[in-house]
Order: sequence, then structure tokens, then C-alpha cells
Amino acid sequence: MGAEVRWLTAEEQAAWRAYLRGTREVDVALDRDLQCHGVSLSEYELLSMLSESDGHRMRMSALADLVVQSRSRVTHTAARLERRGLVTRSPAPDDGRGVLLRLTDAGRTTIEDLARTHVASVRRHLVDVLTPEQFTALGDAMSAVRDAYRDDPTTPDPASCPPDPTMEP
Repeated sequence: MGAEVRWLTAEEQAAWRAYLRGTREVDVALDRDLQCHGVSLSEYELLSMLSESDGHRMRMSALADLVVQSRSRVTHTAARLERRGLVTRSPAPDDGRGVLLRLTDAGRTTIEDLARTHVASVRRHLVDVLTPEQFTALGDAMSAVRDAYRDDPTTPDPASCPPDPTMEP
């Protein structure tokens, strides 16, 4: 039998639910503002990471790790962006199994235009909603979470988890 569950206190439960709702509200708002320009938040994130990378290109596996998305999701997002001429995919020169994703000139122009919309959206929906102290504390808290998750060797890969007998196949 596993260890006893440490249930959340009422205050912890309230904070947890506020976090869940708040992060979802911000994600939806940021995505909605970009959708007005024909791009989703996940597409913007890939374009942005490519624009900041050396040579405006990255291995798709490294990009998936950076944006914390499955390789399959990054592949589908990259395919949509490639059809629109914003990125190109090519075999990695050092490894035949790897794929490089490269930002095109049209992709660079697009990300430069979208960055204004995105930054204004981030300010409106998050930065300006909080006091400077709250925003700093949020960054500190999320850095701690990121570091703990990255450094925790016990975090299971979902593919290695046993099937849940209560879930339908």
C-alpha cells in the first residue's frame, strides 16, 4: 500500500484552484488575442523560440523539450506552420533521425509583427493585473517549480505509468 495522502488544507485547495483557473484564463486570453491574427499560442511559441535560437533553427526534439510539448504535438504544429511558409523542416545534418525546424524569412516577419500583439496581451492579461511584487513572486514561484520538476528523477514519464483501471480504453 502507498504512503498516506497529505490532503490539501482549505487554504491550499483555494490557492490550487485559483492557480488552475488563473493559468487557464491567461492561456485562453493570450491564445484568443493571437487567433485574431490567425496564429495560435502554441504556434506563436514555436515561432518565438526559433526566432531566438542560433541561426533561427532548432532540432524539433529540443524544441519540444523547450516548450514542454509532446514531440507529436510539435510535429503537427510545425506541419501547419510549414504549409503557411513560416518554417521549413529538414533532416539534421549530424543525425539522419533528427529533424531541424528553421524559421523562414516570412516566419521572421510574422513573428516580429506578432510579438507586439503578444507582449501587449501578456501585459494586459497578467503583468498589469498584478503588482510588481506579485509579478516578481510569481516568477520566483514558477522558477522553483520548474527547477524542482527538472531536478526530480522520480517524475514518471506518462508512457511508463501503469494503465488506470478506472479509465475506459
